[in-house]
Amino acid sequence: MSSNYIDKKALSVDSPHCPAADDAGAGVGNGSVIEQNDEVFGRGDGDVDFCTVGWMHAAMIFLKIIFATGVLSIPSVMFDLGAVPGSIVLVSFTVLNGYSAIIQGNFRRRHPSCHSIADMAGVVGGVVLREITSVLFVASYVITAASGIIGVSASLNALSSHAACTIWWSLIATVVIFLCASIRRFSNISWLTWVGFFSVFTAVLVVVIGVTLQDRPAAAPPTGDFDLGFNGVGHPSFAAGVSAAITMFVSCAATSAFLPVMAEMKQPKDYDKAVYVCMGFVTASYLAFTMVMYYWCGQWIASPSLGSAGPVLKKVSYGIAFPGLIVSGCLYVHVPAKYLFVRILRNSEHLQKSSWIHWATWLSCTSICSILAFILASAIPIFNYILALVGSVCYAPLTISLPGLLWVFDHWHPSSWKESSWQRKAALVFHLGLILLGLFMMVSGTYSVALQIRNAYAQGTIDSAFSCADNSGTV
Repeated sequence: MSSNYIDKKALSVDSPHCPAADDAGAGVGNGSVIEQNDEVFGRGDGDVDFCTVGWMHAAMIFLKIIFATGVLSIPSVMFDLGAVPGSIVLVSFTVLNGYSAIIQGNFRRRHPSCHSIADMAGVVGGVVLREITSVLFVASYVITAASGIIGVSASLNALSSHAACTIWWSLIATVVIFLCASIRRFSNISWLTWVGFFSVFTAVLVVVIGVTLQDRPAAAPPTGDFDLGFNGVGHPSFAAGVSAAITMFVSCAATSAFLPVMAEMKQPKDYDKAVYVCMGFVTASYLAFTMVMYYWCGQWIASPSLGSAGPVLKKVSYGIAFPGLIVSGCLYVHVPAKYLFVRILRNSEHLQKSSWIHWATWLSCTSICSILAFILASAIPIFNYILALVGSVCYAPLTISLPGLLWVFDHWHPSSWKESSWQRKAALVFHLGLILLGLFMMVSGTYSVALQIRNAYAQGTIDSAFSCADNSGTV
């Protein structure tokens, strides 16, 4: 199979553009297009230099994008799958999503004009696939931002003992998230992510330690015998099992948000290093925290999980996690807003010039994403369901199917099939399987989550849209 190689000199750090290629720029398969000097953000082209993110800051941004919502949702669905299948599914998805992030990073090195996963879809599938992917990309992070608003409103309900209508807490959360998300550069937000990550990590650690010190789970009946619900292997219905698996998948599936950060890195060659640090930590911490909480609480785990250790530790943990929940929502608004902002102003002098058009466009993007997230958070006010919904509808095709297609585009051509080794053929089959797996998860997951939401409304588990009811389980 023929190979092309990236011109390292043309893309050296002395280039007026963010460095997009490096020594890792190996051979590119047939059909690839190498765009050498078409970076989104240039250096010295305007008032704002976006290429200022170091790899440690990138790793922390990646970690904060993934860690907050996942660690709050996984424990409560472990009961459906059981300890052994649940652990296998959890580790499998973290590894798969990490690999997906690496595929996307490698593709961007070969096609540095790609600012987002939608741009990559345009390279492999033209305008139609690009527009479909752009809708899924924006929708996925707006919906995930809604989960961030739910988390912040639940925190305010817990800390205040539901002193006000949840809609008001959600509105306050939206305003604060909007203000934080309107910071223009990832390098500036990265300092917030350090605070946000350690606040959530500490809060979860407090809850994990707290549940081990109790005689019985806080949500269990206060007296008498009760069924803990700890199972080695669960026996869920099809809908419940798929919904639980999708919730685990979505807890680490936001890897398409890594690409806009890569576009603002000082040295994109360090992207893989940041991904390995992030996903390695996520896998270890998710498994450890989830299994401890499931072992001690069984089916009596709260959703979000910060409420699992009783009313006192609930307030303590929510108070500690509060900054982290805000930063999570901030990132989930910033990512789709940055995509829309670049899409509107790309190839314009206003992209990196602090003009009124620059600021009006940027603030319009962050405000629209924030408003949509607020509406969704109020319409589907159950944390697990909104995460499972975004996982099946958006993240499954974005994080599994599309990376498989990216690999096939860059590494395989029909004319090379007969000459390929069995390892090469196996790799092709694996990546074609990713495309099918993502589509299966999208269809089955959407059906399962929709069924779960319908049943929850019918059983009164979910209040009506825009309800004032307490979403933290405090009162």
